Amino acid sequence: MRPSESKPIRSKVDPPDLTSGEPEAADKVTSEGPDKRPMEPGNAADDILQLNAIADEDLMGVIVQGREDAFEELVRRYRGKIINLVHRFINDRERAQELSQEVFLRVFVHRKRYRRSGKFSTWIYTIAVNLAKNEIRRKVRLRGQMSLDALLEMTGDSAPFFADDRPKPDRRTHQREVERIVTTAISTLPPKYREVLILRDIQQLSYEEIEQVVGIPGGTVRSRINRARQALKERLEPILGGDKDAV
Repeated sequence: MRPSESKPIRSKVDPPDLTSGEPEAADKVTSEGPDKRPMEPGNAADDILQLNAIADEDLMGVIVQGREDAFEELVRRYRGKIINLVHRFINDRERAQELSQEVFLRVFVHRKRYRRSGKFSTWIYTIAVNLAKNEIRRKVRLRGQMSLDALLEMTGDSAPFFADDRPKPDRRTHQREVERIVTTAISTLPPKYREVLILRDIQQLSYEEIEQVVGIPGGTVRSRINRARQALKERLEPILGGDKDAV
């Protein structure tokens, strides 16, 4: 991200400071994890049903009290969403799975710093986005010769896609190919557009949530999303043409 566009994340839910990119000690969850304590009198089956039914914000309150099974329920709810979000940023599925574990580790370690003044999803997505950005910066340091702006704009396999005369694949294979093309096209968008497009059209966050995660005014959020959609359309039309299955 260009220096002129770099802005601090501002969240109404007071997320932890994630800018350093320093990993937390991985054994904190296992060796120093929370003790199991009953949330209310009742049998284990009733407790599990209770956890399945309560809102994310209430679930965090139970986690703060020390319920290990509550944390497991939180991971169950968000693991797939976090992996997909990070993957869209860094275009590396295996690394996205590793970073998702770091996201949940930070949620657990900083659980007492969570405030109910906003949605829990906004808080955890802020952590995930910051870690994804840190990962991109880490790749830049490792490569050395490539600038940050170039990496942000070229993340992933940007090889062109050419039509050929081979038989058309079945629908499932075709859909996977379309998804690959769209993912690659998204990865070539400028970072400020790619970020809001992923949060809105893939993660389905509201405009207000995106405003909190990214730290920019609502009007700017809407403007960037519109420009991102137009830029993506321009990239996909020469490749997909009138392919209705692409939508």
